Amino acid sequence: MPDSPIPNQPKTVEPAASSAKPVVHESRPSDAAVSGPRSAKSFFLTVALGALSVVLFLALLLVWRQLGNRDNAIVQGQNRLDQTQAAVLVLQTQVAEAKAGMSRIQKRMDEANAESFQRQVELDKVKAGNAALQADLEKARAISTDFQTRMEDAKVVSIRHQGEVEIAQAQVKEMQDQLNKTKSDAIRLQEQLDESRGLATDLQSKLKADEEIIAKLQKLKAKS
Repeated sequence: MPDSPIPNQPKTVEPAASSAKPVVHESRPSDAAVSGPRSAKSFFLTVALGALSVVLFLALLLVWRQLGNRDNAIVQGQNRLDQTQAAVLVLQTQVAEAKAGMSRIQKRMDEANAESFQRQVELDKVKAGNAALQADLEKARAISTDFQTRMEDAKVVSIRHQGEVEIAQAQVKEMQDQLNKTKSDAIRLQEQLDESRGLATDLQSKLKADEEIIAKLQKLKAKS
């Protein structure tokens, strides 16, 4: 009887052991399974955050570089705009100076034309005066020739008529005086004619000079 309880003890121990073993084996695999995914997720999250940081840094660097290029482009554009405005201002100044020069040239041409016209009028007057003097000179020469003929006739008459010598001599003297006067008038008219011709030559030279000035001014106007 005392030995009878011994076979029954393993029956009581085995269920305890069997109940204890599953508890130990079930707790260890669950902790490993939980710790493994958590470490992998942390690693991938760290890598993703690092990559995202690098991408953001590169994007920020690219944007900063683009902003710098844009600022440089704006500055260069402003400089080109300032240069263009300065060039436009210079061109406007040159155009204004050219217009002023054209006005001065036009005014000079008008003055030269007016002066040339006035000298042409004076030249025409002098030529008309020369023609009148030439006619007077021809008349004086004809009168002198007539007086010379009459004086010769008087001399012949005085020779033929000795009694009328005094009268003839008086007539000869009168005719001689008239001849001298006519010669003096002819000389005076010749001097006036020479003076008029000299004046006409001077006016002709001035007119030619004015025409050359007008031609030069017209060339300057055409070049402008």
